[in-house]
Parts: sequence; structure tokens; C-alpha cells
Amino acid sequence: MENEPTADNREIIARLDKNLQHVLKTRQQVRDFVFAALLADNHILVEDVPGVGKTTLAKALAFSIKGELRRIQFTPDLLPTDVVGGMVFSANNGEFFFPPGPIFCNILLADEINRASPRTQSALLEAMNERQVTVEGKKNPLSSPFLVIATENPVEYHGTYPLPEGQLDRFGIKLNLGYPEEQQELDLIKEHKETDPLEDITPVATVEDIVQLQQEVKRVDVEETILKYVTQLVRLTREDTRIHLGASPRAGLVLYRFSQALALIRGRNYVIPDDVRELAVPVLAHRMMLNTENRHAGIDKQELVNEITASLPAPV
Repeated sequence: MENEPTADNREIIARLDKNLQHVLKTRQQVRDFVFAALLADNHILVEDVPGVGKTTLAKALAFSIKGELRRIQFTPDLLPTDVVGGMVFSANNGEFFFPPGPIFCNILLADEINRASPRTQSALLEAMNERQVTVEGKKNPLSSPFLVIATENPVEYHGTYPLPEGQLDRFGIKLNLGYPEEQQELDLIKEHKETDPLEDITPVATVEDIVQLQQEVKRVDVEETILKYVTQLVRLTREDTRIHLGASPRAGLVLYRFSQALALIRGRNYVIPDDVRELAVPVLAHRMMLNTENRHAGIDKQELVNEITASLPAPV
């Protein structure tokens, strides 16, 4: 079949999955979604309790692709310049220069992002959307690939700032790693008996391989009926009376690209309706804002997206 994913591409994805599976005790679907974000050239928001492997995920992924990893611990006193960098005066030559901040990397772990002020959170917006940082009118391009894995504590935790809608819309997908099964947790403890499994991780791809895979994703075929299905699904979130703010047009573009990436990961060169349905909740739910009545009534946005998806007949 034309443009069918090559054996090399499938082998790269399989090796990456083996590395993550070695250190991260979570579902296959979660790992697939992580790879989809990387290959769709987008970003991941992980909301979960501390200690379930969010930092391990970022480290293992960076080690696996020989990428540069930077970690920023977001705190209430963190400034935007601590993220992107800022102009510094040099006493040697009497001129200002720009030392790049930690955002200039391949994989950025933005840890507990909702502990920082909205002003500092907003420092990520241009970088995430345009892959550049503008300082004193000069555009500074970021590395490629560039993936932000941001972690946030649940909003009921002490000392958190809810992420604004504009920030949430920049994250392609929102994941919940969850607790491992009992046997997985037992295996995790055994594996840490003598060494850290991260020490066993060896690179199985390069950043150039990932850039090539990102181009392959764009060539995955999407039929007109599925394009219409994606559009209708996104528009339904704006028409539901329980939703104050539905998914944006950007959400439709993200759902489209993620569906292509997931198809490639699953060994196909074409998108099927199940790809779209599987991604609907993690791609759309975090972008929506319920109206006041339903928010206080405790309506779950994920269940709402599932309900909307079930109401829309999938193309045959």
C-alpha cells in the first residue's frame, strides 16, 4: 500500500515503547498517547498525584531519543525569565547578551506547573505554539523536536493556580497515569531493589529520527468522511447547553494530527474512526469549560465528551 509505514519506523516506535515499558508501569494506551504527542509535534499535560512516574516518563523519553532534557520546578516565586531567559549585562564589553533559559531543549519537564503564577505560566505560550521565544524583539528558535511535558497537581491540592483556558488549549493532550496494578507495583519495587531502571535505558533513536517520523505522520491518509467526523465532534462541544466554552478550532486540528500519529503508531497509513473516538476525551475534555450550574453540580467533562462522541454516528 502506498506510503505504508516502513519497518524502520515501526521498529523505532517498538524500541521506544520497550524503553518506556521498562521504567513506567502504566497502560499501553497511555504510552501510545505519549508517542502520539511526540510525533504530532505537540505537548502533554499530566494531572495526577505525586509519585506515579511523571518525572520518570520525561527522563526515559529524553534518554531514549538522545534528546536534551531540562526540568523546571514551578514555584510561586518563579519568574518568566527563569523559564525563557532574559537579557544580561556584560561588564566585560558593556553590552547586553541573551543566555538561553532552560526552555531551549528537546524535552522540557515543567513540574507542578500550576504552582507558579499565571504570569510565569504564560511564558510558555509562545514557545509551545510557535516554537520560538521573542526577547527584546528578536526571535530565538527552539530545538526540534520540542516537547513540553507539564505536570500539575489536582486543583484541590494546596497552593495551586488553575491553568487559564489559553494555556490549557496549548496542550495537545491531557493524561492521567494512574496507580499501577498490584503486580506492576510489586515488580516496580523489585526492579528498584539494587538499581534504578532508568540507569538501564539506552538510546534507541535520535532526535533526527523523531523529526523524520513527524513528517511521516503528516502523510498518513485521512478520508473526507473522517475529516467531517472530526469537525462535527468538535462543533458539538460548542452546541451542548451544559458547556460554556467548547473546544476551539485548534482542538480540531490537534485531534486530526493526533489521529494520524496514533494510526502510524498502530502500524497503519490511514486513520480510522476508532482513532478519533479513542482520542476524543484526552484531546477535547481539558479544553472545555462547563457552565456554572453544571460545574457546581459536579458534571465530569470526560463523561460529557464520551456522551457527545457516542451521540455522533461514526463514518462507515
